[in-house]
Amino acid sequence: MTTAEQTEFLSGGLRPHECRSCGTCVLVKKNSIQHTSIQWTSRPADSCPVFADADGPSALLDTCPKLADSIGDAVREGTLAVADG
Repeated sequence: MTTAEQTEFLSGGLRPHECRSCGTCVLVKKNSIQHTSIQWTSRPADSCPVFADADGPSALLDTCPKLADSIGDAVREGTLAVADG
């Protein structure tokens, strides 16, 4: 059973973000400059060219570097806030 506190921890603060490279939309929360939570709204291999072109199982990829760059750009531009300031 999931508590309201667990739900808030897992999904609170997530905001839609569209990758500037391929247009894939994910939900993102920046807990700190170093920590980024990403929740895919679609199967990554179906929506992200980097995951689709993976040589092995896409589940073995840590993340898409183009998506990470897109999120970093949004933080620098101030369109995606970092929770700890």
